[in-house]
Amino acid sequence: MDAIRKKYGERAQFLTLYIKEAHPLDEWQMDSNVKEGVCYPQPTTLEDRVRIANDFVKRFDYQIPMVVDPIENPANAAYAGWPERFYIVDESGTIVYKGKPGPFGYHPEEVEAWLARRFPDVTAPSGS
Repeated sequence: MDAIRKKYGERAQFLTLYIKEAHPLDEWQMDSNVKEGVCYPQPTTLEDRVRIANDFVKRFDYQIPMVVDPIENPANAAYAGWPERFYIVDESGTIVYKGKPGPFGYHPEEVEAWLARRFPDVTAPSGS
């Protein structure tokens, strides 16, 4: 996703919303999480969620701005983001692309194709 952000970041804003943990240590841990070192318990407070989000951003040098869903999960309830999902919201606030839930519906190439149609004059930055 970072390559897409680098290519279109001057024309589109990117944002990650951290919702409840998809594969927490205390619920349903996946081997891939262990291999990648992203093993967190399910947060029970907003402070826990913020701490995990900050740890992730720092450890993976995550360049896309991140916000955190409150512990009551209002954004996840409104947008059905769990475990992961892409949305594109246009300048008027209309949802113009709603990806299917991940992992099987997680298709960054669909996001890039939409952006390429919307911003046909954008070229990849040098060095990408």
